[in-house]
Amino acid sequence: MQGRKPKATVLKLVTGNPGRRPLNAKEAKPLVVIPDPPDMLTDEALKEWKRVTVLLAEVGLIAKLDRAVIAGYCMAWSRWVECERLLKDTGLIVKAPNGYPMYSPYLSASNKALDQVRQFSEQIGLSGSSRSRIKVDKPNDDADPAEAFLSGRA
Repeated sequence: MQGRKPKATVLKLVTGNPGRRPLNAKEAKPLVVIPDPPDMLTDEALKEWKRVTVLLAEVGLIAKLDRAVIAGYCMAWSRWVECERLLKDTGLIVKAPNGYPMYSPYLSASNKALDQVRQFSEQIGLSGSSRSRIKVDKPNDDADPAEAFLSGRA
């Protein structure tokens, strides 16, 4: 397939459908559910999983189907954080075996991990550019009159 990848209808809706193209009325609409994290996530990846899944759920951009993509994003994030910690300890320039200065191997690993973070972010609507286009209305706190009454807002 050539050309741009189609954007999910929910992303078009939250960005205001800037292209004004017809929306896919028959697109699958999975329930907004935070999937369970995979067991193989590192501690850093699990912290990011907990942070980002809540944010995605708040804007309705998460479903059980997204588990693998979000896990990939979180693992790439974890690798990037680890590389940056190592770079902080070793510095950008290290001594090569022949004695000459060279860039740290952690720099290229960090750059690759950050590129993967960016790619995964675009797939799930987390990139900075998509975030700047998302317009989310405040949740209607009074959507359920019984809930509003019980919580003291009515």
